[in-house]
Amino acid sequence: MLVASRRRLRIEVWIVLGLSLGQSAVYSVVQLLDKMTRAPLAEGTSTLNRSQSTREYFDLTYQLLDIIFALVPVLLVIYFLTDQRHAAAGDGGNPGSAFRKLGFNFARPGRDLLQGLGLAALIGIPSLGLYAAGRALGITTAIIPSALDAYWWTVPVLILSAIRHAVVEEVIVVGYLLDRFGKFGWGMPVSILVSALLRGSYHLYQGFGPFIGNVVMGVVFAWLYTRTRRVMPLVIAHALLDIVAFVGFSLFGRAVGLG
Repeated sequence: MLVASRRRLRIEVWIVLGLSLGQSAVYSVVQLLDKMTRAPLAEGTSTLNRSQSTREYFDLTYQLLDIIFALVPVLLVIYFLTDQRHAAAGDGGNPGSAFRKLGFNFARPGRDLLQGLGLAALIGIPSLGLYAAGRALGITTAIIPSALDAYWWTVPVLILSAIRHAVVEEVIVVGYLLDRFGKFGWGMPVSILVSALLRGSYHLYQGFGPFIGNVVMGVVFAWLYTRTRRVMPLVIAHALLDIVAFVGFSLFGRAVGLG
């Protein structure tokens, strides 16, 4: 029975990853190979938020649809992690809730916010140096965080996009996968390493510098999660990093000669 249960969970994980970040990792590897066989990586570019239509409100519609549908695998993960027996019992504390299990709630907003701010600073500042080093070594493409046209909705959409990335990555790659890896019988160091390597792999289209940086970020985030069992500080930190990158570039990129 235990073997069958683990087999079912492995199939479940492959389905979740095939619908979300595993799919992104496969595309990322192919895109990296495409760029490397065209020209040196230093001459390549990676655009994170692209315009999808020259017509303003169709572009807005496409952007919002992308954000909404990207969150569907998160709902699937929440469903899989919810203990249906406890949830159906109507327990006031609802110990079966996946939100409670992951620490993906507002139970301690002040502490989560402070931890998120600290993590954002810890990861964000070295990332700038790593990006510069990668560009100098020719192993990182030029990254354009936003190529959206300047509409009234551009900044709100970029903020929503940043939150989307934070929720999808931290809930699935950290909270969900570490739970499932534990049920596979994997040790914590192996679980953290695999989670971090997956995080790095779906950033490979940006080059090897971002791959390394995201692996390190993945190790730090996953280790912290094993200590706190709360994914919310990770979501906050990730969202802050992306908001600064996306919105900052959109507002000031051209003014400082970028983009």
